[in-house]
Amino acid sequence: MNTITKSPRIAFLGTGAQGASIAADFVLAGLDVTLIDQWPAHVEAMQTNGLTVNLPNRRIHTKVNALHVCNVAEIKKPFDLVILVMKAYDTKWACELIKPVLADDGLVVGLQNGMTHEDIASILGRKRTIGAVIEIASNMWLPGVTNRQNDHDESWFALGALDPATQPRVEAVAELLRNSGTVEVIDDIRSAKWMKLVVNAAELIPSAIVNTALQDATREAGMLKVMRAAGYEAMQAALADGATIMPIIGMPAVMSNHPDRYVDQIFEKVLTTYSREDTLTTSLQDWRKGRRAEVEEVNGWVVNILEAHGRTAPVNKRIVQVALDIEAGLLEANPENATLLFDT
Repeated sequence: MNTITKSPRIAFLGTGAQGASIAADFVLAGLDVTLIDQWPAHVEAMQTNGLTVNLPNRRIHTKVNALHVCNVAEIKKPFDLVILVMKAYDTKWACELIKPVLADDGLVVGLQNGMTHEDIASILGRKRTIGAVIEIASNMWLPGVTNRQNDHDESWFALGALDPATQPRVEAVAELLRNSGTVEVIDDIRSAKWMKLVVNAAELIPSAIVNTALQDATREAGMLKVMRAAGYEAMQAALADGATIMPIIGMPAVMSNHPDRYVDQIFEKVLTTYSREDTLTTSLQDWRKGRRAEVEEVNGWVVNILEAHGRTAPVNKRIVQVALDIEAGLLEANPENATLLFDT
């Protein structure tokens, strides 16, 4: 992966709604791509029928090389590039899984929510780790079929190395990822990931708690105030952790550096550009599939960072408590839960 002229062996580890659609773009670009996933029916459907991606105004279909996670032990030739599109809480074991088949100079890109870049680096090393930010709305309900609500012109990514010595190699990866959308190479990827976590704290779990599409959640009485407040706390956590306020997801370079106003602006950008009336956050999709969501890795992260600095995050703490009660079966996700998030 030292130059973009080399033909790298690429693995997508995690080919759910996001990973599958991006992997399909790579396959159709003629790249050497292997798709690896932990959902057996999905892998079998791709092996038998190929992969279908439904976009807003078109549909693409392609044959793919799809493997079960158990097949990783059978891989003989190492990968030059691994694009990790797993849940944040699956990061460490996924990195251990792929480590034996990652080339010595191979790179791993974490296209994930949360601050997973450090988890990747702890297993695979900082020199092989590329942090990333992704902004695409998508969903998957049937094996072998993904529904992507943002076509290439609306899909946005940022990439940046953790080790400065690796940063010159990032552009080669960015050029590959441009087969799927706009890609920016950023020196301060840590701050960029914090800015994405800020908006994720405001939207993902809060809208899942009331069991509605993101747009509808903002219209529930009192919810927009709660969601913004969660974002404000997340921004305070980011600043306390040393992050710099910076534009991401196509926001203009000239923008407010006031923490709360920035949160309002980025939240509005997500609502107007990257979500449709029926867009469900990944967290609500997880719950409807009976899976746990990235509660601790997003809102819980905010709580923990501020507590480490002797401060509190009461809104995010309430969000975490309600979300964990839902995951434990003590509550059901429904609009009535909104009142549980209000400051009483």
